[in-house]
Amino acid sequence: MRNGRIWRELPFHLMIMPGLVFILIFAYTPMAGIIIAFQKFIPARGLFGDQKWVGLDNFRYVMDLPSFGQVFWNTLTISSFKLVLGLLVPIVFAILLNELTNGRVKRAVQTMIYLPYFLSWVVLGGILIDLLSPSGGIVNELLKWFGLEPIFFLGDNKWFPFTLIVSDVWKNFGYGTIVYLAAITGIDPGLYEAATIDGANRWHKAWHITIPGMRMVIVLLAVLSLGQLLNAGFDQVFNLYSPQVYPSGDILDTFVYRIGLLDAQYGVATAVGLFKSIISMVLISAAYLFAYRIAKYRIF
Repeated sequence: MRNGRIWRELPFHLMIMPGLVFILIFAYTPMAGIIIAFQKFIPARGLFGDQKWVGLDNFRYVMDLPSFGQVFWNTLTISSFKLVLGLLVPIVFAILLNELTNGRVKRAVQTMIYLPYFLSWVVLGGILIDLLSPSGGIVNELLKWFGLEPIFFLGDNKWFPFTLIVSDVWKNFGYGTIVYLAAITGIDPGLYEAATIDGANRWHKAWHITIPGMRMVIVLLAVLSLGQLLNAGFDQVFNLYSPQVYPSGDILDTFVYRIGLLDAQYGVATAVGLFKSIISMVLISAAYLFAYRIAKYRIF
């Protein structure tokens, strides 16, 4: 019986093999490099060569850096806003889009909001630099037209985090909207018909039928997102920031990049990366436990 089941499911196991091999090579094999966090690493001696072990000194060194506290706070603040808005905006937009009755308009809007998701931050970074330029950018030209002073969005510490959050939500909310629209299509249409007979308006249907019907997908994406709480978006920040906005825009990933690759302090950079990974693991475990307690969500 068991052998028969194995043979029946063999094609499915073969289908996931490329993904498993990819994860083993690029996710688990590099974990051997964690030992660098506890060494004064010298690349010429090799990963498993005669390296000097320093214990937790790299971690202590990082914690004592004057800028580390600000970098950690920047990461937590920026990623938290991205996480919350990255969940709320697609939910609201999916509900509004679902109310459109014109199929052509609906498909056109879906395409337009989904397009930025496929563009890299190298491309979008150049576009945003042109759009937000204080001298000639279309956004500041509009501000001047309304009699307002130009804003240096990418060079002012007050505006730079706001720019990062809004541009990230704008780039990614199309993907979340498509996911939530797919969840909405799985809701029984009979529920809406019964609600209409009972006199419910669109707001009542959205609140009592649509949102509860999307609950499991919302919980799933929230759990997955919480594990990325300390990933504030290296590609985005790296392509948009400059030394003058380090106080408000420097995050853990760019901090690691400068320490590890520019300053060649490989042990210290690995220690920061390990610190971030441990916190992320704790957060996603807590999120999964919370989802199970509140919504009875399980991954199996």
